[in-house]
Amino acid sequence: MLAARLAAQFPARRALAKYPAPARAFASKKSKGPRQESSDSQPAASSQSSSKHSNEPLNADSSIPESAPAASGEVSDPKLSELPSLSTLDFTAADEAPRSERTGARSAKDSPSSIERKTRLMTKLMVGVAALGLGMYAVSLGGEWTEAELKEKKMTLETAPSTRWGRMVERASGVFDLFTKPIWTELLPPPLPGPHQKPYTLLLSLDDLLVTSTWDRQYGWRTAKRPGVDYFLAYLSQFYEIVLFTTQYNYTAAPIIEKLDPYGFHLTYKLFRDATRSENGRPVKDLSYLNRDLSKVVLLDTDPEHCVTHPENSIVIPKWKGTPGDKGLVAMIPFLESIAIYRPPDVRPILKAFQGKDIPVEYAKQEVEAKRRHIEAWQQGGAKRLSESGFTLSSMFGDGSSSKSPIPPTYLEQKRAEAQASYREEQAYIAANKENFERLLEEDRQAMAREMNGNAFGVIQSMLLGKQPEPPAPTTPPGVSATTPEEKA
Repeated sequence: MLAARLAAQFPARRALAKYPAPARAFASKKSKGPRQESSDSQPAASSQSSSKHSNEPLNADSSIPESAPAASGEVSDPKLSELPSLSTLDFTAADEAPRSERTGARSAKDSPSSIERKTRLMTKLMVGVAALGLGMYAVSLGGEWTEAELKEKKMTLETAPSTRWGRMVERASGVFDLFTKPIWTELLPPPLPGPHQKPYTLLLSLDDLLVTSTWDRQYGWRTAKRPGVDYFLAYLSQFYEIVLFTTQYNYTAAPIIEKLDPYGFHLTYKLFRDATRSENGRPVKDLSYLNRDLSKVVLLDTDPEHCVTHPENSIVIPKWKGTPGDKGLVAMIPFLESIAIYRPPDVRPILKAFQGKDIPVEYAKQEVEAKRRHIEAWQQGGAKRLSESGFTLSSMFGDGSSSKSPIPPTYLEQKRAEAQASYREEQAYIAANKENFERLLEEDRQAMAREMNGNAFGVIQSMLLGKQPEPPAPTTPPGVSATTPEEKA
């Protein structure tokens, strides 16, 4: 009996080998199930199962036909008819697992633990406290202005918002002042007392006013000084507190400034990009942060967008493009010199009168007219003095030199001559002590290098190599006075 069944199964296994691996594995699995019955005992069921699945595709493999003849009770393949378990090709699930129904009871995994309940409670409590604090802070932002706040924001009671909502918005927007306003509320220190402080402040731009960038085949990009810039700075430094106010950053502008004023004689202060205010993404020189009386401040620039906050204090001249022999900067000296010499109480009406004009040409015309009136006045006064003096011994011998005395200079010419003499004296002093100044500069550079080495590089060196950082040497050598060149003068 066993031999007969084995002989009957071998052809079936060989016929089943023609089917793909998933079908064979599934058929083999079904053949081992508890509900399988032998083909000898149930031939009708085998025939019925064969005819049932003869119309269904078993797989996408081309070796199995997609459809088979549907003759009832007959199988197209005689080998398949001999299979003992054709019912194993039924891919429907034999038995479905019983479905579990919810009873309404809450499972343990859905109920939070005591630690989770405490965490949720603390989170809600913290959110509530934060919301309460934020609300109280918002209410406090709408309080009345204090004098210190108005001074810091450069506002008055008339210009500051008067409503609670306006005050709250103004104070809340102050969080972003770090990115839009100058880094300091007062850009310059308080003025010096007594005669040491110059009466007027002159703000000078750097790019296209004092220097410009040029390019040639031989040297490439270079920074060129404008013709007459050294004389301009040295001469006007007698009358003005000169402040270089540039929109460049410190690390790019500082080396250029050192070339313009190597000994620190002429430029009193330097202001860089962090001292400007941002409007629509562009830097603006807001003079309200300057800590100076604006009635005595003059801003000389080449870009009108830098002066939008205080156009009444500004002079905008054309940019210098590197033209050799340019006279535009030197031509501004007589006008600026006359303001400092005559000392008007407010420079803004004077600047407004020359706004939109060629200042060097217009001022030259006015100076010529003032000189003509001075000569006429002197001539009329000389004739009057001659008629009052009457007979003299010199007139008896025909000497008329008394009536032809030289015309005295004007007040402006006298002060200009004094300033020229002071300028020549200062230049002679610098030339005579140039070697000493250069030595002092070199000592300062070395002292700064030693300080940097001791503070940063020396520490790193000691950590890596185990060496002791060298102590900083004294900045003033023995036997050399520590007085500055100004004190020596």
